[in-house]
Amino acid sequence: MKYLKIILILLMPMAFSNCSKSSSNGNMSPAPTDLTISAAISTDNSGNVAFTATATNAVSYDYDFGNGTFQTVPSGIITYKYPSSGTYTVNVIAKSSGGQTIAKSVQVTVVSNGGPAGMTLVWSDEFNTDGAPDPSKWGYDTGTGGGGWGNNELEYYTSRSNNVNVSNGTLKITAVKENYNGSAYTSARMLSNGKFSFKYGRIEISAKLPAGLGTWPAIWMLGNNFSTAGWPNCGEIDIMEQRGSELNKIFGTLHYPGHSGANGRGSTTIIQNSSTQFHLYTLDWSAASINFSVDGNVFFTVPNDNTLPFNQNFFVILNLAMGGSFGGSVDPNFTSGTMEVDYVRVYQ
Repeated sequence: MKYLKIILILLMPMAFSNCSKSSSNGNMSPAPTDLTISAAISTDNSGNVAFTATATNAVSYDYDFGNGTFQTVPSGIITYKYPSSGTYTVNVIAKSSGGQTIAKSVQVTVVSNGGPAGMTLVWSDEFNTDGAPDPSKWGYDTGTGGGGWGNNELEYYTSRSNNVNVSNGTLKITAVKENYNGSAYTSARMLSNGKFSFKYGRIEISAKLPAGLGTWPAIWMLGNNFSTAGWPNCGEIDIMEQRGSELNKIFGTLHYPGHSGANGRGSTTIIQNSSTQFHLYTLDWSAASINFSVDGNVFFTVPNDNTLPFNQNFFVILNLAMGGSFGGSVDPNFTSGTMEVDYVRVYQ
């Protein structure tokens, strides 16, 4: 009996230990679920975004603001000021008291008065008002592409609403297969000439490109002295060009005396989903250099100096051509194609 009592006494702490461990497992906190994130972007160009994250069973939220800044927010509610304009993917991780997590992302596009690298936003079009583009910012070149622009283009440029309009927060320049004033296609060519121009700074254009064979979307600029000096003496900066025969291949090119037409000074980069997703096409321009980039990745740099025509004001042009010396043959089954622009922003 004495030995039996000793064995029972020795077993009792083990039983209590096992019971305690089992109890701990049973009381483990549940994992967080149903994570939602809302983002209210300030309309005053301050760069402020008010985030609210909520999740069942969460006790804290880890924010990655998409620009290298991280912060833990117990309540899930925070207003963050972005120092630079841009499109950011914000990742939020909700945590339970037991350490389990659930994650979700949201994308925000922010305009900050600080601008990129401390620059200031000096001109923009967010294309938020449905209808015709803002006439205080844009005019049009109209007429036949083959007869007026020197590229043997096939379209007739118009300012009609079926070729150019703003709807649902984006500008849409649409090329249409139709017989119009002797041309087989119509499209639009917008320009800020006489309304806005600038010398040096950064221009950003968020755009989604057409996919049809023979399409030739372009985002570019010409020197203000175009009408007096002529081309290429005025200088031309092609921020983005693409042709339907080489989807996802983006061209950045400078044209000026000695480097005009097919002899333009340029380079290319390959991206993904140019016709199904918006990408950011950027030109950084100073007295020292001209840099071309897509989605923040610089792919072409040219030193600038006072012998080049890139030290004066330039105006902005957005157009969608068909065929021509660059666009090439058009798909006989082509009916329409659209270049969609979310915004144009200029910083200095």
